[in-house]
Amino acid sequence: MVKVEGYWNVVPKIKKIIFPVRGKIGIVLDDGREIIMPISAFPSIKKVPVSERKKWYLTAGGFTWDSCPEVIHIEQVLGNFQRYKH
Repeated sequence: MVKVEGYWNVVPKIKKIIFPVRGKIGIVLDDGREIIMPISAFPSIKKVPVSERKKWYLTAGGFTWDSCPEVIHIEQVLGNFQRYKH
């Protein structure tokens, strides 16, 4: 059997959210990948007070905070909706 390199046929699932440095958000996937992005790409996250950012929680399709009006989905993190929708 030939092993395929990379993450083909892997459904990305969020494991945890981190804030590694000021102005950045990190998404850790359960397959070990970590994606670090500027918070400025997500205006609704930018509005979450710094003191509340560690209080995130997973929902049926993404993650959010009590003080956030949006649910952020994995497709928004990965970028190409048509390619990554599940």
